[in-house]
Amino acid sequence: MTNLKKILGLAVAASVLGAAVPALAEDVKLGILGDLTGPIESLSPPIVAGAQLAFDHVNAQGGILGGGKIISITGDSACDPSVAGPAADKLVNSDQITAMVGAFCTGATIGAATAAGIPGGMVQISPSASAPALTTLEDNDLVYRTTPSDAFQGVKMAELLLSKGIKDVALTYVNNDYGKGLADVFAQTFTAGGGTVSANVAHEDGKADYRAELGQLAGSGSQYLAILAYASGSGRTMLQQAIEGGEFDATAYIGGDGMVGDDLLTGLPADSINGKIIATRAGAYTGESADTYAKLATDAGLDPAATYAPQAYDAAFLLALAVQKNGSAAREGLAAALRDVSSPPGEKVLPGEWAKALELIAAGTDIDYDGAGGPADFDANGDVDGVIVELAVENGAFKEIGPIE
Repeated sequence: MTNLKKILGLAVAASVLGAAVPALAEDVKLGILGDLTGPIESLSPPIVAGAQLAFDHVNAQGGILGGGKIISITGDSACDPSVAGPAADKLVNSDQITAMVGAFCTGATIGAATAAGIPGGMVQISPSASAPALTTLEDNDLVYRTTPSDAFQGVKMAELLLSKGIKDVALTYVNNDYGKGLADVFAQTFTAGGGTVSANVAHEDGKADYRAELGQLAGSGSQYLAILAYASGSGRTMLQQAIEGGEFDATAYIGGDGMVGDDLLTGLPADSINGKIIATRAGAYTGESADTYAKLATDAGLDPAATYAPQAYDAAFLLALAVQKNGSAAREGLAAALRDVSSPPGEKVLPGEWAKALELIAAGTDIDYDGAGGPADFDANGDVDGVIVELAVENGAFKEIGPIE
């Protein structure tokens, strides 16, 4: 009897102690799969920095899951599905991340998802993969994006040119999901609005010479050249060789979001680019959440208008919110938690408001994140609405003109 009492006493003591001692903080591994090399390498550093800023805010404001830290692990997908698959496999199966920001290119995003993310039951949010192909991916509700689809950007690009009185273009696009998806939507909308696509030529990335393709494009008779490609890849080479050839009216070279990078303009004569390039990309939402992010980014020494950096911040912050809502570093249940924290109903949470979010989630209050890029209200396919802006080149650099209405 004495031994039994002793055992029961120890059990009770252990129970009391267990109730008095809070659960140990749990660190969470989150991945950033970026296209750090390859045709958009000049665009990638600010995107990575935007995601990391969100993680830094979480860690500085009480941490995650009872005071744990977000440990970010970065991989390189090189804007190439064959590279993205193994890179994602390492993050998902070796590093055992809970979820991932990325990849940045659509092909790499799909490659990462099909090779490792979807089989591993892991949520990923791309800040910049914009091709329509992502919408129809069979992903078990695991793949999301915080940038609008090119089904939207292509429409806005066409409407912008028509509003400027540009009625015909010679069009070339990099032959992948991004290039073809954007080109198809643009061409369809442009012709439906009364414009003419006088030439429509696919090209392969990574070549040193595109003069044959440019000759075909110039032979169409159009004076306007639209290049839907990448600033650090074929886009720059084609633009340089088009300028050198002088076969197009230099009043308008046209590019999409993949062309908006410093590499595109490096070394080109000022008189050949200033006032002579029109481009489009996803823009920052105009509202309180955008203003809040702009201050946070500026205070951190980052450019708040860097291409896709706001969307990367949103992707990272949303993943942290979803993990906190889910209550553990497990992958299971994270997609449902992501949808809970990103959409109405709920109390608004803005960029940087991690401490506020912690209190609300702990109290069982629904939250609704409004991000740097606008409300993150994912539809059934994991897509969001957004804003497409016009850019021009002034003084050798891209300048945002404003939203395309």
